[in-house]
Amino acid sequence: MAERICVGAIAGAFGVRGEVRLKSFTSEPSDIAAYGPLWSEDGKRFFTVRLSRPVTGGLGARLSGVETREQAEALKGVTLWADRDRLPALPDDEFYHTDLIGLSVYDTGGKLIGKVRAIYDHGAGDILEIFGTGRQTVLLPFTRAFVPTVDIAAGRIIADPPEEEQE
Repeated sequence: MAERICVGAIAGAFGVRGEVRLKSFTSEPSDIAAYGPLWSEDGKRFFTVRLSRPVTGGLGARLSGVETREQAEALKGVTLWADRDRLPALPDDEFYHTDLIGLSVYDTGGKLIGKVRAIYDHGAGDILEIFGTGRQTVLLPFTRAFVPTVDIAAGRIIADPPEEEQE
């Protein structure tokens, strides 16, 4: 099975003719349609995506094989995954979230802080959720000031959290 990356989710039905409200997780939301076919997380279903218009909270879209509102409603919550080889290569200072999750995070002195458990974007920039060795959780802005080094090949991140964020 090809490695896949989550690029969106179906937020629900839109209209009465099988259109869906799509949430895109790509940098340019409309690019989601270019990475198809998109797969369900379990890989059992795939869809081609044709965007129709921007709608409140996302994009209106038609998915192959979805013809009725009931079929569209049944897909609410389904995440959409693209084959990694269909996604563009990123510049050196950009990363797919999936590549960061699970990396070990060390402070600038070499002490293990924890592992990246999740990445959040609430509109002001990405936040790393680091699950610490002492089972504490650290939230750290994903900026050069707080995260000067990301080494995907070595599986590690060097972070410089504020003093109160460390143990």
